[in-house]
Amino acid sequence: MDIFKDLLKFTVVDVIDVILVALLLYYLYKLVKGTVAINIFIGIIIIYGAWRLTDFLNMELLTGIFGGFMKVGIIALIVVFQPEIRKFLLMVGSTNFGKRGRFIKQFKFLKTESTDATDVDAIVSACSKMAMSKTGALIVIERNNNLDFLLSSGDEMNIKVTQPIIESIFFKNSPLHDGAIVVSDNIVKATRVILPVNNEKSIPQRFGLRHRAAIGVTEKTDALALVVSEETGHISYIKDGEFVVFEDTNALSKMIKNDLI
Repeated sequence: MDIFKDLLKFTVVDVIDVILVALLLYYLYKLVKGTVAINIFIGIIIIYGAWRLTDFLNMELLTGIFGGFMKVGIIALIVVFQPEIRKFLLMVGSTNFGKRGRFIKQFKFLKTESTDATDVDAIVSACSKMAMSKTGALIVIERNNNLDFLLSSGDEMNIKVTQPIIESIFFKNSPLHDGAIVVSDNIVKATRVILPVNNEKSIPQRFGLRHRAAIGVTEKTDALALVVSEETGHISYIKDGEFVVFEDTNALSKMIKNDLI
């Protein structure tokens, strides 16, 4: 009966509190999904659940053990989840709420059409043509995390995205072909951008600096990256620090468009 009495005391503030906690857990899960950290995350939830259960059952010894682990374990969590915590804080701090629809796009159930959507087909077509001539390219597409902190490392631009523009930037004799370009809202915001490089030895040796840079920036932010290999002409799509497999350029375009929603 006490449970029903507590339910009757549930207010709008309590509902909002539950929704916010659910959203927080959802975004934390998205950050660690597909990584080794997901197993640690699940283990922490299990230990926390056991701690609350033993406390509810008045099992003082186990409650003390689990409680001590939870208190001391926070330091270990900061060390273990350092990349994920950094990415989460970057996501919170660098989200540009001023851009129309950017905040709303955080929530999948409030999808809206944007007039400044990035021309994904033009980018993929340019990559396909550069792949045929084995022209190396690295394209970073901004999503929710603002990438302005990267622009100062290159040449800031304000050019509308088109296939000829992308191809001309990465043309081998072009002074702008080195480094990456950053694309946001269908605008090339910068060229010759220097990206953080992933130095993990687990990455196969056949992948060069472009691929490592693409992995590095997509690990630290929620950006998407396209790489055209100068050696093989192969197009790679990288998201959340992982290579995403696709069948053809049409499938690639659909995937990118879906990820940009």
